[in-house]
Amino acid sequence: MGLAGWLKALVLGIALMPTPAAAQQAVSAPELLTDSARIAAWREQAAAFEHGNGVPKDGARAAALYCQAARLGDAASQFDLGWMHANGRGVERDDALAAFFFQLAAAQGIKQARTLLQLLGPPAPGLPACLRDPVVVAREPALPAAPAAAPVPAAAPARTPRPIVDLVRKIAPEYGVPAALAFAIMEAESNFDSAAVSPRNAQGLMQLIPETARRFRVRKPFDPAQNIRGGMAYLRWLLAYFEGDVALGAAAYNAGERTVERYRGVPPYDETRAYVRRIVAAVGAIAQPFDASVAEPSPHLDQIRARGRAK
Repeated sequence: MGLAGWLKALVLGIALMPTPAAAQQAVSAPELLTDSARIAAWREQAAAFEHGNGVPKDGARAAALYCQAARLGDAASQFDLGWMHANGRGVERDDALAAFFFQLAAAQGIKQARTLLQLLGPPAPGLPACLRDPVVVAREPALPAAPAAAPVPAAAPARTPRPIVDLVRKIAPEYGVPAALAFAIMEAESNFDSAAVSPRNAQGLMQLIPETARRFRVRKPFDPAQNIRGGMAYLRWLLAYFEGDVALGAAAYNAGERTVERYRGVPPYDETRAYVRRIVAAVGAIAQPFDASVAEPSPHLDQIRARGRAK
């Protein structure tokens, strides 16, 4: 490992590579595979290809593997992608792309990413291809096969009741909302309990407060179909209002869009920040397509973005 690699590991305060035993367990026992195991396996393989540890150096393959982990919300992999592009380490140097990944890592608390952002120009616009499209790499940890008799869509957590899966698959395309986002919100809000009621009187699968239910014409909040439609309508509106930004949309769903605007970004509430990390990791992307005709963008969006770049 070169001096730059040691410095990076020292600054981040983390090991450059996870333990081989953890990654090997994830590969050899796919039925036990978790997101943490996937990340560990992908990061170990990526580091090997980045540094030529036991395999020929292959920057493109290392970047693809890091991107797999980054799609699951791994901040260290997001930082590593920024580092590779900022230094032309095995990939083409691209300061704008480096800034994009550093911005992701900085949002999750990596201080060195914030420092490096100050040395680069603005982040690349839009979502990089490696996050937008499925990444296929060699020796990817195997995923468990879906049951042949009644396959569950990949976007749905395994414990999602089948009738809810069917409703989401039917309703999501009508509202242009990714099914993965709907499932993630629903799981975080009610854990798929159609009769759930929060201390703040949020109701049903998507935990609609009475004001939001009225706003999106939901008369029976405990009816799964009506509740899902109301939640989908709100998510469609939030995606348009924040121009496809999943983190801002999730923060607004949890704390309210006015709160997001007041803080010019994700509010500094532990609950909301944990909620946002959970949703972004489940969706696997930080931006989604949106219907601009649904709502005018937030008048504070430029300030929110500028504050995010300044962090």
